[in-house]
Amino acid sequence: MQLMGFLLLMISMIMMIMIFILNLISKKTFYDREKSSPFECGFDSKTSARLPFSLHFFLITIIFLIFDVEITLLLPLIITMTSSNMMSYSLVLIIFIFILLIGLFHEWNQGALNWKN
Repeated sequence: MQLMGFLLLMISMIMMIMIFILNLISKKTFYDREKSSPFECGFDSKTSARLPFSLHFFLITIIFLIFDVEITLLLPLIITMTSSNMMSYSLVLIIFIFILLIGLFHEWNQGALNWKN
């Protein structure tokens, strides 16, 4: 039991020495004003964090996410095509694509796809 305690103490000491040496020779010892600020991306932290954001880019992001999810839902359908009933498979695929096209036409009518606003 004493041997186990001694090994634990030695391992802890070696770890502490290694951490101390690592902190001494680390390249990140200099302090940069931008790195110590809360916003590393270039925003001034003394101004408001809620800057105006383009709603158009938000809508394009939502459209991208919808079609990204569409691909993740369509890939298993392609894999299971050989082992499923073709009539039910075709019906599910047509309904799925129809719902996506309705969403796309709605976004188009709302003007989310117009870049000249």
